[in-house]
Order: sequence, then C-alpha cells, then structure tokens
Amino acid sequence: MEEKRMKMPHNLVLEDRRNLSITGVSDVDSFDESTIIVFTDMGELTVKGEDIHIKNLNVESGEVSLEGKISSLSYADNAVKQTGFLSRVFR
Repeated sequence: MEEKRMKMPHNLVLEDRRNLSITGVSDVDSFDESTIIVFTDMGELTVKGEDIHIKNLNVESGEVSLEGKISSLSYADNAVKQTGFLSRVFR
C-alpha cells in the first residue's frame, strides 16, 4: 500500500530576529551555525545568520525552532523551469 503524504500548513514566526519557528517542514537538508536549509511544501527555505542553533526539531509534526541572529530567509522553488533563448543556447 502506498503511503500518501499530507500537506502540512506552512508558517513562519520570527521574534526579534532571534527566535524562528517554522511549521510545515518535511525535511532538514543541511545545517551549520550560519546556514540552515529545510524543505517545505512551499519550496526549499534557506535561513542565514550567525550562531544559529536548532532548539527543537520534530519532522513527524513538521516543526522546527531555531535561535540565533537571523539575517535572511529565502525560498527556492523546487520546479523552476527555464525555457528562454539563453537556456536553449547553454544546454
């Protein structure tokens, strides 16, 4: 029997640029003190900063809590497709 993954609601709560709570996380790709990359249903989320530590991680419920000096949050779409002239030239 094939297991279907349910979509979890995705939310971000950033408090004073020091505490970040993320819901809707399906996996943690990589982490160190300056960059943490997590996968969500909304795309790959990269958190950058200084002295970032994971306070709480529960992939089953899709929740991650981070603390540290947060300087940026950015998403990368999983299915970005380039079909312009330059993408055809540089294949």
